Amino acid sequence: MTQTRVDLVWFNAGGGHRAAAQALEEVMLAQGRPWQVRKVNLTEVLDPAARFKRVTGIEPEDVYNKHLASGFTLGLAQELKLLQAAIRLAHPLLVQRLARHWAATQPDLVVSLIPNFNRALHDSLALARPGVPFVTVLTDMADHPPNFWIEPGAAQHVVCGTAHAVQQALAAGVPAARVHRSTGMILRPDFHLPPAFDSASDRARLGLDDRPTGLVLFGGTGSRVMKRIAAALPTTPLILICGRNEALAEELRAQAAVATAATAPRIVVGYTPDVARWMRCAHFFIGKPGPGSLSEAVHLGLPVIVTRNAWTMPQERWNTEWVHSQGLGIVKRSFREVGAAVDELLADLPAYRARVQRLHNRAVFEVADVLARVLAQTLARDLARDLAQAEQGGVAHLLAAPCGHGTTSPA
Repeated sequence: MTQTRVDLVWFNAGGGHRAAAQALEEVMLAQGRPWQVRKVNLTEVLDPAARFKRVTGIEPEDVYNKHLASGFTLGLAQELKLLQAAIRLAHPLLVQRLARHWAATQPDLVVSLIPNFNRALHDSLALARPGVPFVTVLTDMADHPPNFWIEPGAAQHVVCGTAHAVQQALAAGVPAARVHRSTGMILRPDFHLPPAFDSASDRARLGLDDRPTGLVLFGGTGSRVMKRIAAALPTTPLILICGRNEALAEELRAQAAVATAATAPRIVVGYTPDVARWMRCAHFFIGKPGPGSLSEAVHLGLPVIVTRNAWTMPQERWNTEWVHSQGLGIVKRSFREVGAAVDELLADLPAYRARVQRLHNRAVFEVADVLARVLAQTLARDLARDLAQAEQGGVAHLLAAPCGHGTTSPA
């Protein structure tokens, strides 16, 4: 019997889309779902010959990722509008290429973990595989309309990790039966496992003392603002995670070596797959209001310090409202105020930690359940259609049969 083919669509802009796809795949395989889970890199489907990289020397997503690494994000709102305009112009070509892919690979369910391309994904799937369900899982806490995650008028299931995103989906006209609520963003399964080590022993091994420790994280590419934060907090122990930005990690290590005013430990970490372990060694989080790192920190009990200003990416601005309204941390206009923010947080740290610990995120498991329900509904619909067609065919056969040959003439 052929397994149900479930395709997870992702790309490398930031790290959250790839991480969500990997987390879902890992959980669905561990649960023994009768599915063949396939990760689909949209960039490779749309540009299989890598023409963009051959011409420019970089991947298309690297333009966005370089913005993140440099911290120069001021113009991203305008760039997003230009990108969306280009996607609309290229829509017929995108649909054509994607339809060829779906026709060749024959998915039974397509799950998008990316923004901006959902109209093309939906239309191409409807063209090549009519009736196959299409689900979009927001890896942002809120939509950034128009046409970022939610496509009005599309037969699109939408999985939302916040009540605000649910209301956005309903307001955009998505039928309530197609809007599914999860308890947060998708986290890797290791964030849900009991710790396999003692945090106190780990802290002692790292040379961390009894003072509250901050974990500084700006996604998988780091940010140069981490140097300013480290310099502004000489008496605060810090774990600084730089991701794949080895140049930044070396600069931070050099800064720590010559920082005569610093009286607190500095732990500089490059790329690590074990962010959960490092977070468990900390007491609070400092970083950008990205949905992934915010959700990871809060899930592990860390109150947060983030900023909101003109440099904040438009799709992440609502996240700071969530932090403020839920009492999960401090929101400042600039990291120039990070010293005051740390003082404010630590003055009431038990209360912040209590509010953070009230949240329970099970999204990665809930999304797998949503996909199972969508597949079951599709199977039931197709079975009912086939039965109806069979019955209609039988009636038509009876009506067409001549009287007196083993059939009863209709009255």
